[in-house]
Amino acid sequence: MINRSSRVAVQVGNVTIGGGAPVAVQSMTNTDTADAVRTAVQIRELADAGSELVRITVNSPEAAAEVPRIREQLQKMNCAVPLIGDFHFNGHKLLNQFPACAEALDKYRINPGNVGRGDKKDPQFAALIEVACKYDKPVRIGVNWGSLDPDVLAKMLDENAKRAKPKPLNEIMQQAVISSALDSAARAEQLGLARNKIILSCKTSAVQDLISVYEDLAAHCDYALHLGLTEAGMGSKGIVASTAALAVLLQQGIGDTIRISLTPEPGGARTQEVIVAQEILQTMGLRAFTPMVIACPGCGRTTSSYFQQLAQDIQSYLRLQMPVWRQRYHGVEELKVAVMGCVVNGPGESKYADIGISLPGTGERPIAPVYIDGKKDVTLKGEHIAEEFQQIVEKYIARRYGQ
Repeated sequence: MINRSSRVAVQVGNVTIGGGAPVAVQSMTNTDTADAVRTAVQIRELADAGSELVRITVNSPEAAAEVPRIREQLQKMNCAVPLIGDFHFNGHKLLNQFPACAEALDKYRINPGNVGRGDKKDPQFAALIEVACKYDKPVRIGVNWGSLDPDVLAKMLDENAKRAKPKPLNEIMQQAVISSALDSAARAEQLGLARNKIILSCKTSAVQDLISVYEDLAAHCDYALHLGLTEAGMGSKGIVASTAALAVLLQQGIGDTIRISLTPEPGGARTQEVIVAQEILQTMGLRAFTPMVIACPGCGRTTSSYFQQLAQDIQSYLRLQMPVWRQRYHGVEELKVAVMGCVVNGPGESKYADIGISLPGTGERPIAPVYIDGKKDVTLKGEHIAEEFQQIVEKYIARRYGQ
């Protein structure tokens, strides 16, 4: 078990990363950054959903020129979420050509694998670090499995080929990813970037590879670490893969920020990646973001979908209210609500929650006892149980957290 407080603390805007600070949730926009209004609106949506840092693509002069305007739009929306600029291939040019962009961002993300090739690599990397030093900005040195520095990989493959017993290619790839990150961090420090301005990530798209890489990386440095599969995938596959990988690492004390890189389903909300990240941290007991709804899976005793609909409605309602409640009700994110479907576990789970309702199963009396702080408070019946229970939840929150 690694002690998170042993990691170097990095300040990114109003968020502390590492140094024992709570694991932070990060997300990324998928709008055209050159469209400042649309990008600012999506950033605000991600922040309202609970993203504590938001990364934006800065890939062209048009995008770089709009970054200060995006910041201005966010200020008008009263949104102070830290902004991270994602630079690939031409970041050294854009940061120097657009100083207002360099200043408006709270952190830069660079990839050693595509900073430059051959003789251009070192001076272009140096140019990026010099800008970060000039504007006192932290940098995430993010190595990706799919865009690994070919020089680093070629050197390690040559060395491996000379061994009496060469190591498997997969193992060499893992070592190359880690070496690229640590060597780049050391070079950044030589160029003047303070240790408390560096965050590392070594992302792969495979669960077991990610676990192995970060276990090794965490053992060999004390930099703050950002976690995430580089491409998690769509829907349940992406959620399951991210949870499987990150839960193992987080349980060991590895990871200071996380991002869930889900491919959005057609028409799906970008905020889904934020919700999944929060739920991983909350179900593991590492953070609390929004009241948790406990609901039974249903069985032959619950042939009606009534309790399912109520659980969904209550969970959606609680999450929608959180941007307001977060400001008004301190501690409300710790609330536990139970919506149960029959008498088997309904009363017990409802008693263990802060507030819970046990709906009638098939053949049971058409009544729904409500439990508050472990005691039966009222019994609901009739056609408006859902509305009445929601009102009870609202009153309970105002009474308990409105002090």
